[in-house]
Amino acid sequence: MPTAPRWHYGIARDSALVHNRTMIIAPLSARHISVTLFAIALPLLLMSACTSPAPPSHTAASASAQTADIRIPPLPLALSNNAVASLRVGGATRLYSFMGLGVGKTHTDIVRAAFEYDTGRGVWQRLPDVPVSEGRLASVAAAANGAVYLFGGYSVAADGHEVSTPDVLRFDPTARTYRSVAPMLTPVDDSVALVLEDLWIYLVSGWHQDRNLPLVQVYDTVDDRWAQATEFPGAPVFGHAGALLGRSVLICDGVRLDVIAGKRTFSASPECWRGEIAQSDRLNIAWRRVASHPGAARYRMAAGADANNGRLLFAGGSENPYNYNGIGYDGRPSPASARVQAYDLASGRWQALAPLPQASMDHRGFPAIGDHHCLVGGMREGQRVVADVVTYEAR
Repeated sequence: MPTAPRWHYGIARDSALVHNRTMIIAPLSARHISVTLFAIALPLLLMSACTSPAPPSHTAASASAQTADIRIPPLPLALSNNAVASLRVGGATRLYSFMGLGVGKTHTDIVRAAFEYDTGRGVWQRLPDVPVSEGRLASVAAAANGAVYLFGGYSVAADGHEVSTPDVLRFDPTARTYRSVAPMLTPVDDSVALVLEDLWIYLVSGWHQDRNLPLVQVYDTVDDRWAQATEFPGAPVFGHAGALLGRSVLICDGVRLDVIAGKRTFSASPECWRGEIAQSDRLNIAWRRVASHPGAARYRMAAGADANNGRLLFAGGSENPYNYNGIGYDGRPSPASARVQAYDLASGRWQALAPLPQASMDHRGFPAIGDHHCLVGGMREGQRVVADVVTYEAR
């Protein structure tokens, strides 16, 4: 019998103050113009989207999840769409949050704030703000080679115009300073960052100004240079999720862009692609489509590696892709999901894990502290931006 899940999560003392059900919908930018979610056509799209042979069917195995005695207090500031990472420093793990969206969910609520949680001290500390001219959304963070790297993201103007930024910053956890490193070859936001052997960081697909790109850009943290790896063969997406374990990569879901009868249309992508990074050439990735997880595709899930069990974890997200304020491209509030699923690398099968204690979406990662993965902030039902930190241990 699976054991019942036990949860530990920090709840902000003034969490009631962050409820804001009055949505302010900003003018929409290039990725949000003429948007029609396939509320009716999506089932047809799911059946016909891929012209490659159908992937093998999956079997969902049951599993349980529980949390041990790890408790993390809430962030000092309620944030969603924040870049997150964890890093071992001086024998203790530190958890990081950079930038993101505040409770008002308008362009004026996009912040440059940064925070660090030291498991040894048990408290969050405010870091120097990220040194960019204005706050950003959809940045992604990755810890490698003793530092945390921040990649891209986009800024939002008062008229809703979004601009993808090429900047890459290296945060030194000891000096608590930022410095610019080599910019991305092609600026992307809403991408996925994966770390190989603590040295190389892979950015897979993402949004560039007015379209999705299939690029896989690889940053070398030693030589401070970029290279292009084998392109992502699926439909280019933004807001997807992915994880890496060993040299195996899995990328799932996100939002694709199609032009139908001259109209730009955004829809959830139900694809999962597995890649194997060659031992002899880190830029050579052998991709193949694999069975998608059970259920509908989800946008902005949290994803991470469960090294102890040889699995990749995918948690939360929303089945209805949305603008940055949580309102769907179809004009409806997007509901969050509590679903957690694991992909077993050895068998190639999906496992259903115990759900999250609360449905949650708008995540940029699933950083780990030991055997526990962390949801840092995010958006809950009613598009409520939270400061809570939920710890999850997959069993």
